[in-house]
Amino acid sequence: MVMTPEDLAGVEANLARRVIASARTIAPCLDSLVAGSEEKLTAIAILLAVAGEVRARGSRQVASQRVGAASVAYRDVGSAFSDDDRSSLRGLCAASSMPSLPVGSFPPPALSIGRLWPEDCS
Repeated sequence: MVMTPEDLAGVEANLARRVIASARTIAPCLDSLVAGSEEKLTAIAILLAVAGEVRARGSRQVASQRVGAASVAYRDVGSAFSDDDRSSLRGLCAASSMPSLPVGSFPPPALSIGRLWPEDCS
């Protein structure tokens, strides 16, 4: 189920879209998490915290400060994700991927591969 701004209840839609877009670059599996699953609920909790940090512009988001003329420059949304946020989101992708059987088709045993690609190069 695709992650939408509505999943981040209480967050302004444009900010939610920016946070989700950045999160997809960190954890591409976000849109494949099952609705209502523990993994999706955890991902939403992480994204809500990141959005709250961006909205509040906490001290973690200050890139530089200047006292003369009182200027403060903030980091962009992508840098709002801490190392813990990033590893947690990546961990959700690893937890949601389950090992599967081999995918593909193989020739029937009666078909000799040697007849398809002869190895005689003389």
